[in-house]
Amino acid sequence: MATDPADDAWLRELLLHGDWPADLRHTGEMAGVLAERDPAVDRTGGATRALLAALDDAWERGWQPADVVHVIGRGATARARTLTLALIAEDARVRDAASRAPAGWLEQLRELGALRPGDADVVGVVGAWHRAERRSAADAWRVVLVLASALRRLARIEQLVPPPSRWGPGTGGTGPAGAERTRTPDDGRVLRRIRGLLAKAESSDFPDEAEALTAKAQQLMTRHAVDAALLDAEAGPSAGAGIGTRRVHVDDPYVRAKMQLLGAVADANGVRLVWYQGLGIANLVGAAPDLAAVELLFTSLLLQASRALASAERDAGRGAASRAFRRAFLLGYAHRVGERLTAARERATTQAAAERGADLVPVLRRRAEAVDAVVTELFPRVRSSRSRGSVDGGGWYAGRAAADRADVGPRRPSVR
Repeated sequence: MATDPADDAWLRELLLHGDWPADLRHTGEMAGVLAERDPAVDRTGGATRALLAALDDAWERGWQPADVVHVIGRGATARARTLTLALIAEDARVRDAASRAPAGWLEQLRELGALRPGDADVVGVVGAWHRAERRSAADAWRVVLVLASALRRLARIEQLVPPPSRWGPGTGGTGPAGAERTRTPDDGRVLRRIRGLLAKAESSDFPDEAEALTAKAQQLMTRHAVDAALLDAEAGPSAGAGIGTRRVHVDDPYVRAKMQLLGAVADANGVRLVWYQGLGIANLVGAAPDLAAVELLFTSLLLQASRALASAERDAGRGAASRAFRRAFLLGYAHRVGERLTAARERATTQAAAERGADLVPVLRRRAEAVDAVVTELFPRVRSSRSRGSVDGGGWYAGRAAADRADVGPRRPSVR
């Protein structure tokens, strides 16, 4: 179908340089104008091309596929999530991401369901989305306008994975802070065991069984981290070669309290956390297998914390606990979990050192220094922050008590 260059240029200027907040009446009025001009919605593909260009700019500013979907799925732009996924899938198809994208990028596309093989005969992703969603033309154009503004307003963040403009012709790639240590078959086997243990802990109706399963998962994480550190030490002086990055997305509500829980899990496992306030995005820096294990344990503990909070509300006779109580509960839970995880890691490390007859302190110190060096390289302007303000005392102590019940360490004294 032929396109009118003037119309295409006008639409591109409208989408890429206009300001279209979701709650602005002018946005709705402009959506009505577009619906009158193009009731079929993007019949020429101009809107699709403009949105793909905005997405490309986001990649250059440090954003990754899962980051964009997470942020667009929040707040006023939530209705644009399915369109965002369709655009990311088209972007991946056009760029042949399946054979060119770095491993981390490819993993995100798989998890999002955005890897689509073959040649697509689509004039415009926006038009196909409009037909599938069965929205009115005005409603569809409003979503397009809001999404275009949301993509354009994405701030620059640290670039942890090479954007498409830096992909080579071959398969795979590496991160900006040195090559991530190649995963061995043992990494996958251990992660599967950890995932299986945590899944059983989450589904168990017996607290003692859940505690034992979670404790075993933490023990596996520590022992595997020790083995990986020893392997890297034997490989040579390039300590930073085994350090990688990963982003974790945390949803509302109580993002700050949930970040405290993620930080507690990360600290106890030798992983550093840097997070973007207001975005609900955390950057983890650490040894590659530790990153995956930390995310698994955090997800499991977050589910356990949600169940414990519901139980605490029932025990306290609260039909619907206050926001202050819930926030304090999660903060108290995170604080106590951090204490228990750290103690469990120390016990497992001491046991591993005794079994090997080796002093692990220098090895683990070098690993920690390598992690710190990568954090300094990637986040030179990072600053520490603490949770501010008072907390609900009842919620805090209820959270700590729940963390005790979700024991993550063996019930025995520490080995000194």
